[in-house]
Amino acid sequence: MTTPLELDIVLVPVDGSDESTVAIEYAIGIADRYDAAVHAVYILGEEVVRAIESDAVDEDEVAAETEAFTDNVARMAEENDVEMTTSTAYGFSTNVKTRHPGSVVLDTAEELDADFIVVPREPVSGDPGEVLEKAAEYVLLYASQPVLSV
Repeated sequence: MTTPLELDIVLVPVDGSDESTVAIEYAIGIADRYDAAVHAVYILGEEVVRAIESDAVDEDEVAAETEAFTDNVARMAEENDVEMTTSTAYGFSTNVKTRHPGSVVLDTAEELDADFIVVPREPVSGDPGEVLEKAAEYVLLYASQPVLSV
């Protein structure tokens, strides 16, 4: 006899891409089904992090872009009566070699004690804005929680 799945927090990493919006839709659906909350972590990629650190781009401008995306995500959750929280994380570090989008997803899952992860599986397009394209495989390999790759 199998025990029913019990979920409190569904984690979904996003990067502002269409694929991450699809992952949000799945995460909201799962959270709604299991009466759980969703946490969306917006992960900034290497080019954006380097641009912020070198002052090539205004950090407030990046924050405004990520906030616009996460506000839209919050509206989607609200429309489905699902509790949603968000955060932003650097998916790259010039100081820590082991910091990459996949490790950030798993670290966030640990910090939140997430029960389930929905990760976008993006096509390898080379678009620098799509930071999660390589994270999906890493998360699938190393997550201790159930993972849905969409």
